[in-house]
Amino acid sequence: MTALPAEHGRTLYEWFERSAQRTPDAVAVHLGGVDVPYGDLHGYAEALAGRILRECDGPPRRVALLANRSLVAFAGYLAVLRLGAAVVPLNPSFPQVRNQRVCELAEVDLVLADESGPGGRPWPTGLPVPLLNLSDGELDTKTDELPPYAGRPEDVAYILFTSGSTGTPKGVPVRHRNVSPYVAYNVDRYRVGPGCRTSHTFDLTFDPSVFDLFVTWGGGATLVVPGPTDLLTPVDYLVANRITHWFSVPSVVSVSADLGNLPAGAVEGLRHSVFIGEPLSYRQARRWQETAPGTVIENVYGPTELAVACTSHRLPADPADWPDTSNDSVPIGPLYGFLEYLLLDEQGRPGDEGELCVRGAQRFDGYLDPADNADRFLAHEQGRTTGYDGTGPLTAAHYYRTGDRVRFEPAGLVHLGRLDNQLKIRGYRVELGEIEAVLCRHPEVVQAVVVPVRPGPDSGAGGQIELVGYYTGAEQEPRELVRWLRKRLPMHMVPRRFHRLDALPLNPNGKTDRGALRDLALQG
Repeated sequence: MTALPAEHGRTLYEWFERSAQRTPDAVAVHLGGVDVPYGDLHGYAEALAGRILRECDGPPRRVALLANRSLVAFAGYLAVLRLGAAVVPLNPSFPQVRNQRVCELAEVDLVLADESGPGGRPWPTGLPVPLLNLSDGELDTKTDELPPYAGRPEDVAYILFTSGSTGTPKGVPVRHRNVSPYVAYNVDRYRVGPGCRTSHTFDLTFDPSVFDLFVTWGGGATLVVPGPTDLLTPVDYLVANRITHWFSVPSVVSVSADLGNLPAGAVEGLRHSVFIGEPLSYRQARRWQETAPGTVIENVYGPTELAVACTSHRLPADPADWPDTSNDSVPIGPLYGFLEYLLLDEQGRPGDEGELCVRGAQRFDGYLDPADNADRFLAHEQGRTTGYDGTGPLTAAHYYRTGDRVRFEPAGLVHLGRLDNQLKIRGYRVELGEIEAVLCRHPEVVQAVVVPVRPGPDSGAGGQIELVGYYTGAEQEPRELVRWLRKRLPMHMVPRRFHRLDALPLNPNGKTDRGALRDLALQG
């Protein structure tokens, strides 16, 4: 494990402020056709910090940000950090009841909102704390003198909420000292600096948005904010805005290809294309490379609990040199050199395949509710693995259990799927990702997802788990598809039903919505 350089100890606000002081006239954000210089954005953030102080009658501890792709969103994020408080992003498209619950769980002092509400209307007042609703036009740079910045690497930078198995969202507090090493690593790896223009494809509730904002601002580059429909035609967005660095989920590629919006050779000047959030298939990588022949493609991986991403794999420039993998997905690469990891099998023994467990600078310190920590961490000392049961101290020596199964292959570290996507059918262990990978090899299938369902007592299935396959591409006769799969998979791994869709449903983070497909399968 390599030592961390000094810049890894900066706070997110210090990463931004450093660029604002160095190049105040450089463009920090391009939004709605308007360039916002670093000096102006810094002024907006300072003024808004002063207003938040007055609204809260003193320094807040946590502020919810109910805003998206607006000057209020960006200045608001920075303003909260300027005060040494934690940002709690809320998704404007989520139900109000969920946002209310997040505010309660995070114990926020204030909700800062922009005009992203339905139809641009002000937000309703049912939130459990005071609401400060602003438009971009109400921002200014005039403020009373603020107290000196006192943020520390130990402070919580942001709290994101993931879906909890109990139905209650789980809060993930990430400290500046967790995320700053990520920012430093990526600024350097992708050579982000003045003159670079980066995409903004992620909602603020999805942690890759930290790359969008703070890798951009940490390097002194320009964040180019897309309009409401720009991401449906990413090539137009890339070309018109001279994007140099692209970061998105792989589904953007498939959706755009299905819509005929990825013309070959159309994109020039795109230096880096980075994908995260779900497996990147070689089919998707080839399609993107055909559209932007000069770009360097990378696949990265990481859960929210490990501060955005902790691995990266860079594909060679020539597709003929791309390595083969067992599931036709691009390797996720090695882990960052300053992190430690283990691959543990079901008995807790290290090996070349198993659950990925990670510790080090980017590992968070535990969930907002300590009860959620049980079974999510483990210790491994002198060849002995001990699960963390929620009692006793949680220390830096504990590894975080990602819940992802990975394997060392000649191509590198390959993601095999979620452990919770493994199930037993007729006594056999089945990995859904393996079935999906084989189904995607069918020449007429573009994307594929397999979901397990347990039919009701009147279905005739005897209560056994049934596999249902969904795919995009050309319509296939189900019996022929079954025959094709049975030549390549054991019988117990072949789905009993298939449904063709024009496009796979996506959740708000742009990932394939498996829950929606499972509900659809249960409807028959």
